[in-house]
Amino acid sequence: MRVAGTPYRTIWPSDTDSAIINIIDQRYLPHRFVVEELRTVNEVCTAIREMHVRGAGLIGATAGFGMHLAALAAPEHNFAGFMHKAAADLVKTRPTAGNLAWAVKRQLEAIAQETTLAAKRARAFAVACEIADEDAEFCRRIGEHGKEIIAELSRKKNGGVVNILTHCNAGWLAFVDYGSATAPIYAAHAEGIKVHVWVDETRPWLQGAKLTAWELGEEGIPHTLIADNTGGHLMQHGMVDMVIVGTDRTTRCGDVANKIGTYLKALAARDNGVPFYVALPSSTFDWTIRDGLSEIPIEQRSGEEITHIRGLNEAAEMTTIAIAPPNTPCANYGFDVTPARLITGLISERGVMAASEEDILRLYPEQGTKKP
Repeated sequence: MRVAGTPYRTIWPSDTDSAIINIIDQRYLPHRFVVEELRTVNEVCTAIREMHVRGAGLIGATAGFGMHLAALAAPEHNFAGFMHKAAADLVKTRPTAGNLAWAVKRQLEAIAQETTLAAKRARAFAVACEIADEDAEFCRRIGEHGKEIIAELSRKKNGGVVNILTHCNAGWLAFVDYGSATAPIYAAHAEGIKVHVWVDETRPWLQGAKLTAWELGEEGIPHTLIADNTGGHLMQHGMVDMVIVGTDRTTRCGDVANKIGTYLKALAARDNGVPFYVALPSSTFDWTIRDGLSEIPIEQRSGEEITHIRGLNEAAEMTTIAIAPPNTPCANYGFDVTPARLITGLISERGVMAASEEDILRLYPEQGTKKP
Protein backbone atom coordinates (compact mmCIF):
# COMPACT_ATOMS: atom_id res chain seq x y z
CA MET A 1 0.00 0.00 0.00
CA ARG A 2 1.04 3.64 -0.01
CA VAL A 3 2.83 6.00 2.38
CA ALA A 4 2.77 9.57 1.13
CA GLY A 5 2.08 8.14 -2.32
CA THR A 6 5.01 5.69 -2.26
CA PRO A 7 4.27 1.93 -2.31
CA TYR A 8 5.51 0.02 0.74
CA ARG A 9 5.32 -3.39 2.29
CA THR A 10 5.59 -3.81 6.05
CA ILE A 11 8.70 -6.02 5.83
CA TRP A 12 11.33 -6.50 3.15
CA PRO A 13 14.96 -7.64 2.78
CA SER A 14 17.58 -5.06 1.93
CA ASP A 15 18.24 -4.67 -1.79
CA THR A 16 21.97 -5.05 -1.22
CA ASP A 17 22.24 -7.46 1.74
CA SER A 18 19.75 -10.20 2.57
CA ALA A 19 21.23 -10.31 6.08
CA ILE A 20 19.39 -7.04 6.76
CA ILE A 21 15.61 -7.19 7.10
CA ASN A 22 13.69 -3.91 7.09
CA ILE A 23 10.48 -3.31 9.03
CA ILE A 24 8.25 -0.31 9.64
CA ASP A 25 8.54 0.31 13.38
CA GLN A 26 4.87 0.77 14.15
CA ARG A 27 5.42 2.14 17.66
CA TYR A 28 6.09 5.56 16.14
CA LEU A 29 3.08 5.76 13.85
CA PRO A 30 1.20 7.90 12.99
CA HIS A 31 3.56 10.67 14.05
CA ARG A 32 6.78 9.34 12.58
CA PHE A 33 7.58 6.90 9.80
CA VAL A 34 10.56 4.90 11.02
CA VAL A 35 12.23 2.01 9.19
CA GLU A 36 14.17 -0.33 11.48
CA GLU A 37 16.85 -2.79 10.37
CA LEU A 38 16.89 -6.27 11.90
CA ARG A 39 20.11 -8.31 11.71
CA THR A 40 19.73 -11.10 14.29
CA VAL A 41 17.04 -13.49 15.45
CA ASN A 42 17.23 -11.87 18.90
CA GLU A 43 16.39 -8.50 17.34
CA VAL A 44 13.47 -10.16 15.57
CA CYS A 45 12.21 -11.62 18.85
CA THR A 46 12.38 -8.17 20.44
CA ALA A 47 10.58 -6.58 17.49
CA ILE A 48 7.73 -9.09 17.78
CA ARG A 49 7.52 -9.11 21.58
CA GLU A 50 7.70 -5.32 21.95
CA MET A 51 5.32 -4.73 19.03
CA HIS A 52 7.61 -2.96 16.63
CA VAL A 53 5.63 -5.26 14.32
CA ARG A 54 2.22 -6.69 15.15
CA GLY A 55 -0.75 -8.33 13.48
CA ALA A 56 -1.24 -11.98 12.59
CA GLY A 57 0.20 -12.07 9.08
CA LEU A 58 3.09 -9.70 9.73
CA ILE A 59 4.14 -11.59 12.85
CA GLY A 60 4.27 -14.76 10.77
CA ALA A 61 6.26 -13.12 7.99
CA THR A 62 8.65 -11.55 10.51
CA ALA A 63 9.18 -14.92 12.18
CA GLY A 64 9.91 -16.39 8.75
CA PHE A 65 12.66 -13.83 8.20
CA GLY A 66 13.82 -14.39 11.78
CA MET A 67 14.45 -18.03 10.94
CA HIS A 68 16.39 -16.87 7.88
CA LEU A 69 18.62 -14.68 10.06
CA ALA A 70 19.04 -17.56 12.50
CA ALA A 71 20.16 -19.82 9.65
CA LEU A 72 22.82 -17.29 8.68
CA ALA A 73 24.17 -17.30 12.24
CA ALA A 74 23.82 -21.01 13.00
CA PRO A 75 27.16 -22.88 13.28
CA GLU A 76 27.58 -25.88 11.02
CA HIS A 77 28.49 -28.20 13.92
CA ASN A 78 25.23 -27.44 15.78
CA PHE A 79 22.96 -26.11 13.08
CA ALA A 80 19.85 -28.07 14.08
CA GLY A 81 20.20 -27.27 17.78
CA PHE A 82 20.69 -23.57 17.08
CA MET A 83 17.66 -23.46 14.77
CA HIS A 84 15.34 -25.25 17.19
CA LYS A 85 16.41 -22.87 19.97
CA ALA A 86 15.70 -19.90 17.68
CA ALA A 87 12.34 -21.41 16.75
CA ALA A 88 11.35 -21.83 20.39
CA ASP A 89 12.41 -18.27 21.22
CA LEU A 90 10.34 -16.89 18.35
CA VAL A 91 7.21 -18.90 19.14
CA LYS A 92 7.07 -17.82 22.78
CA THR A 93 7.19 -14.08 21.94
CA ARG A 94 3.42 -13.93 21.17
CA PRO A 95 1.63 -17.14 22.21
CA THR A 96 -1.85 -16.39 20.81
CA ALA A 97 -0.91 -15.65 17.20
CA GLY A 98 -1.29 -18.78 15.07
CA ASN A 99 0.66 -17.45 12.07
CA LEU A 100 3.85 -17.19 14.12
CA ALA A 101 4.09 -20.88 15.02
CA TRP A 102 2.90 -21.83 11.53
CA ALA A 103 5.71 -19.85 9.85
CA VAL A 104 8.38 -21.23 12.18
CA LYS A 105 7.21 -24.81 11.60
CA ARG A 106 7.17 -24.25 7.84
CA GLN A 107 10.75 -23.03 7.98
CA LEU A 108 11.98 -25.95 10.08
CA GLU A 109 10.37 -28.48 7.76
CA ALA A 110 11.79 -26.83 4.64
CA ILE A 111 15.32 -26.46 6.01
CA ALA A 112 15.36 -30.10 7.12
CA GLN A 113 14.99 -31.16 3.49
CA GLU A 114 18.42 -29.76 2.58
CA THR A 115 21.73 -31.44 3.32
CA THR A 116 24.45 -28.78 3.04
CA LEU A 117 24.85 -25.64 5.13
CA ALA A 118 24.71 -23.39 2.07
CA ALA A 119 21.55 -25.07 0.82
CA LYS A 120 19.86 -24.80 4.23
CA ARG A 121 20.61 -21.09 4.39
CA ALA A 122 19.45 -20.50 0.83
CA ARG A 123 16.25 -22.42 1.50
CA ALA A 124 15.53 -20.43 4.66
CA PHE A 125 15.74 -17.15 2.77
CA ALA A 126 13.63 -18.47 -0.10
CA VAL A 127 10.91 -19.71 2.26
CA ALA A 128 10.89 -16.41 4.19
CA CYS A 129 10.29 -14.56 0.91
CA GLU A 130 7.61 -17.10 -0.06
CA ILE A 131 5.77 -16.57 3.23
CA ALA A 132 5.80 -12.79 2.75
CA ASP A 133 4.71 -12.94 -0.90
CA GLU A 134 2.02 -15.49 -0.13
CA ASP A 135 0.65 -13.36 2.70
CA ALA A 136 0.31 -10.36 0.39
CA GLU A 137 -1.33 -12.40 -2.36
CA PHE A 138 -3.76 -14.11 0.01
CA CYS A 139 -4.81 -10.74 1.41
CA ARG A 140 -5.36 -9.43 -2.12
CA ARG A 141 -7.68 -12.39 -2.78
CA ILE A 142 -9.50 -11.77 0.51
CA GLY A 143 -10.18 -8.30 -0.82
CA GLU A 144 -11.71 -9.65 -4.02
CA HIS A 145 -14.01 -12.06 -2.18
CA GLY A 146 -15.01 -9.59 0.52
CA LYS A 147 -15.61 -6.84 -2.01
CA GLU A 148 -18.65 -8.75 -3.29
CA ILE A 149 -20.26 -8.61 0.16
CA ILE A 150 -19.79 -4.84 0.28
CA ALA A 151 -21.05 -4.48 -3.29
CA GLU A 152 -24.25 -6.36 -2.40
CA LEU A 153 -24.86 -4.09 0.58
CA SER A 154 -24.28 -1.10 -1.71
CA ARG A 155 -26.88 -2.39 -4.14
CA LYS A 156 -29.38 -2.81 -1.31
CA LYS A 157 -28.75 0.84 -0.40
CA ASN A 158 -29.15 1.95 -4.03
CA GLY A 159 -25.52 2.93 -4.24
CA GLY A 160 -25.48 4.68 -0.89
CA VAL A 161 -22.54 4.65 1.49
CA VAL A 162 -21.78 1.31 3.14
CA ASN A 163 -20.81 1.93 6.77
CA ILE A 164 -18.30 -0.62 8.06
CA LEU A 165 -17.13 -1.02 11.65
CA THR A 166 -13.74 -2.56 12.32
CA HIS A 167 -11.73 -3.22 15.46
CA CYS A 168 -7.99 -2.96 16.11
CA ASN A 169 -5.80 -2.92 13.00
CA ALA A 170 -6.27 -5.75 10.54
CA GLY A 171 -4.99 -3.53 7.75
CA TRP A 172 -1.89 -3.73 5.61
CA LEU A 173 0.17 -2.75 8.64
CA ALA A 174 -0.89 -6.03 10.27
CA PHE A 175 0.10 -8.10 7.24
CA VAL A 176 2.65 -7.73 4.46
CA ASP A 177 0.24 -5.82 2.21
CA TYR A 178 -3.50 -5.14 1.71
CA GLY A 179 -4.55 -6.43 5.14
CA SER A 180 -7.33 -8.87 5.96
CA ALA A 181 -10.30 -6.85 7.27
CA THR A 182 -9.32 -3.80 5.23
CA ALA A 183 -8.61 -5.65 1.97
CA PRO A 184 -12.32 -5.79 0.97
CA ILE A 185 -12.65 -2.10 1.87
CA TYR A 186 -9.69 -1.14 -0.32
CA ALA A 187 -10.98 -3.29 -3.19
CA ALA A 188 -14.49 -1.83 -2.96
CA HIS A 189 -13.16 1.73 -2.80
CA ALA A 190 -10.96 1.09 -5.85
CA GLU A 191 -14.08 0.10 -7.81
CA GLY A 192 -15.93 3.26 -6.85
CA ILE A 193 -18.20 1.70 -4.22
CA LYS A 194 -18.94 4.28 -1.55
CA VAL A 195 -17.63 3.16 1.84
CA HIS A 196 -17.13 4.74 5.23
CA VAL A 197 -15.27 3.07 8.09
CA TRP A 198 -15.99 3.44 11.79
CA VAL A 199 -12.56 2.98 13.42
CA ASP A 200 -12.48 1.71 17.01
CA GLU A 201 -9.61 3.33 18.92
CA THR A 202 -8.69 -0.11 20.40
CA ARG A 203 -7.32 0.31 23.90
CA PRO A 204 -4.79 -0.16 25.32
CA TRP A 205 -2.36 0.01 22.35
CA LEU A 206 -4.72 2.20 20.31
CA GLN A 207 -4.01 0.37 17.06
CA GLY A 208 -7.22 1.72 15.57
CA ALA A 209 -6.46 5.34 16.42
CA LYS A 210 -2.78 5.16 15.56
CA LEU A 211 -2.66 2.68 12.69
CA THR A 212 -6.02 2.01 11.03
CA ALA A 213 -6.96 5.69 10.89
CA TRP A 214 -3.52 6.50 9.51
CA GLU A 215 -3.49 3.90 6.76
CA LEU A 216 -7.10 4.63 5.71
CA GLY A 217 -6.15 8.29 5.46
CA GLU A 218 -3.13 7.45 3.31
CA GLU A 219 -5.42 5.52 0.94
CA GLY A 220 -8.11 8.21 0.90
CA ILE A 221 -10.81 6.04 2.53
CA PRO A 222 -13.52 8.04 4.38
CA HIS A 223 -13.41 7.11 8.05
CA THR A 224 -14.33 8.30 11.55
CA LEU A 225 -12.47 7.47 14.75
CA ILE A 226 -14.65 6.41 17.69
CA ALA A 227 -14.12 5.31 21.27
CA ASP A 228 -14.18 1.55 21.76
CA ASN A 229 -17.54 1.62 23.54
CA THR A 230 -19.36 3.51 20.77
CA GLY A 231 -19.97 0.61 18.38
CA GLY A 232 -23.08 -0.74 20.09
CA HIS A 233 -24.72 2.69 20.06
CA LEU A 234 -24.05 3.08 16.35
CA MET A 235 -25.55 -0.33 15.62
CA GLN A 236 -28.66 0.44 17.66
CA HIS A 237 -29.24 3.50 15.49
CA GLY A 238 -28.74 1.77 12.15
CA MET A 239 -25.41 3.46 11.47
CA VAL A 240 -23.44 0.26 10.82
CA ASP A 241 -24.12 -1.96 7.80
CA MET A 242 -21.51 -4.60 8.57
CA VAL A 243 -18.59 -5.43 10.84
CA ILE A 244 -15.29 -6.80 9.52
CA VAL A 245 -12.51 -7.80 11.88
CA GLY A 246 -9.35 -9.85 11.64
CA THR A 247 -8.21 -12.81 13.69
CA ASP A 248 -4.98 -13.99 15.28
CA ARG A 249 -6.01 -17.64 15.52
CA THR A 250 -9.11 -19.49 14.27
CA THR A 251 -10.12 -23.03 15.16
CA ARG A 252 -11.17 -25.61 12.58
CA CYS A 253 -14.75 -25.09 13.85
CA GLY A 254 -14.73 -21.31 13.37
CA ASP A 255 -14.06 -19.85 16.83
CA VAL A 256 -11.96 -16.71 16.49
CA ALA A 257 -9.34 -15.17 18.77
CA ASN A 258 -8.88 -11.48 18.02
CA LYS A 259 -7.96 -8.27 19.81
CA ILE A 260 -9.66 -7.85 23.17
CA GLY A 261 -13.10 -6.29 22.70
CA THR A 262 -13.97 -8.18 19.50
CA TYR A 263 -16.38 -10.47 21.35
CA LEU A 264 -18.37 -7.48 22.61
CA LYS A 265 -18.69 -6.13 19.05
CA ALA A 266 -19.95 -9.53 17.91
CA LEU A 267 -22.58 -9.56 20.67
CA ALA A 268 -23.77 -6.07 19.73
CA ALA A 269 -23.88 -7.04 16.06
CA ARG A 270 -25.98 -10.13 16.79
CA ASP A 271 -28.41 -8.14 18.95
CA ASN A 272 -28.91 -5.57 16.19
CA GLY A 273 -28.96 -7.85 13.16
CA VAL A 274 -25.68 -6.49 11.75
CA PRO A 275 -23.59 -8.96 9.69
CA PHE A 276 -20.32 -9.81 11.46
CA TYR A 277 -17.49 -11.05 9.21
CA VAL A 278 -13.97 -12.21 10.00
CA ALA A 279 -11.26 -11.94 7.33
CA LEU A 280 -8.21 -14.20 7.45
CA PRO A 281 -5.59 -15.92 5.35
CA SER A 282 -5.57 -19.70 5.79
CA SER A 283 -2.28 -19.48 7.72
CA THR A 284 -4.34 -18.16 10.64
CA PHE A 285 -6.33 -21.40 10.97
CA ASP A 286 -5.17 -23.73 13.72
CA TRP A 287 -6.33 -27.07 12.37
CA THR A 288 -5.35 -28.87 15.58
CA ILE A 289 -8.03 -27.36 17.84
CA ARG A 290 -11.82 -27.17 17.94
CA ASP A 291 -12.77 -25.18 21.04
CA GLY A 292 -11.39 -21.63 21.05
CA LEU A 293 -12.40 -20.83 24.61
CA SER A 294 -10.56 -23.75 26.18
CA GLU A 295 -7.74 -24.34 23.72
CA ILE A 296 -6.48 -20.94 22.50
CA PRO A 297 -3.90 -19.45 24.91
CA ILE A 298 -4.70 -15.81 25.69
CA GLU A 299 -1.68 -13.57 26.03
CA GLN A 300 -1.50 -11.36 29.12
CA ARG A 301 0.69 -8.31 28.76
CA SER A 302 2.19 -5.73 31.08
CA GLY A 303 -0.25 -3.61 33.08
CA GLU A 304 1.82 -0.57 32.17
CA GLU A 305 0.12 -0.66 28.75
CA ILE A 306 -3.11 0.23 30.57
CA THR A 307 -1.78 2.65 33.18
CA HIS A 308 0.34 4.65 30.73
CA ILE A 309 -0.18 6.07 27.27
CA ARG A 310 2.32 7.18 24.64
CA GLY A 311 1.83 9.96 22.13
CA LEU A 312 2.94 13.33 20.80
CA ASN A 313 3.06 16.20 23.27
CA GLU A 314 2.56 19.92 22.54
CA ALA A 315 6.25 20.25 21.71
CA ALA A 316 5.86 17.57 19.01
CA GLU A 317 7.91 15.11 21.08
CA MET A 318 7.05 11.45 21.67
CA THR A 319 6.38 10.99 25.35
CA THR A 320 4.76 8.59 27.81
CA ILE A 321 2.40 9.74 30.56
CA ALA A 322 0.63 8.01 33.45
CA ILE A 323 -3.17 7.98 33.38
CA ALA A 324 -3.92 5.85 36.48
CA PRO A 325 -2.95 6.07 40.15
CA PRO A 326 0.50 4.69 40.96
CA ASN A 327 0.67 0.94 41.66
CA THR A 328 -2.86 0.30 40.39
CA PRO A 329 -3.38 -3.47 39.93
CA CYS A 330 -4.05 -4.35 36.26
CA ALA A 331 -5.26 -7.28 34.19
CA ASN A 332 -4.21 -6.80 30.59
CA TYR A 333 -5.63 -9.57 28.40
CA GLY A 334 -4.52 -9.08 24.80
CA PHE A 335 -7.26 -11.10 23.09
CA ASP A 336 -10.69 -12.60 23.52
CA VAL A 337 -12.49 -15.43 21.72
CA THR A 338 -15.61 -14.88 19.61
CA PRO A 339 -17.62 -18.13 19.31
CA ALA A 340 -18.46 -19.32 15.80
CA ARG A 341 -22.20 -18.95 16.49
CA LEU A 342 -21.82 -15.14 16.48
CA ILE A 343 -19.99 -14.98 13.14
CA THR A 344 -21.86 -14.42 9.88
CA GLY A 345 -19.01 -15.66 7.72
CA LEU A 346 -15.27 -16.11 7.31
CA ILE A 347 -13.55 -14.49 4.33
CA SER A 348 -10.33 -16.21 3.23
CA GLU A 349 -8.23 -16.34 0.09
CA ARG A 350 -10.40 -19.23 -1.14
CA GLY A 351 -13.75 -17.53 -0.64
CA VAL A 352 -16.50 -16.91 1.91
CA MET A 353 -17.58 -19.69 4.24
CA ALA A 354 -19.76 -20.19 7.29
CA ALA A 355 -17.97 -20.38 10.64
CA SER A 356 -18.48 -24.12 10.93
CA GLU A 357 -16.19 -27.10 10.53
CA GLU A 358 -18.28 -28.49 7.70
CA ASP A 359 -18.17 -25.35 5.60
CA ILE A 360 -14.56 -24.54 6.41
CA LEU A 361 -13.59 -28.01 5.16
CA ARG A 362 -15.64 -27.39 2.04
CA LEU A 363 -13.02 -24.82 1.03
CA TYR A 364 -10.12 -26.67 2.68
CA PRO A 365 -10.89 -30.35 2.00
CA GLU A 366 -7.22 -31.32 2.40
CA GLN A 367 -7.57 -30.59 6.13
CA GLY A 368 -10.42 -33.07 6.52
CA THR A 369 -8.10 -36.01 7.03
CA LYS A 370 -6.12 -34.21 9.75
CA LYS A 371 -7.60 -34.85 13.15
CA PRO A 372 -7.07 -32.43 16.03
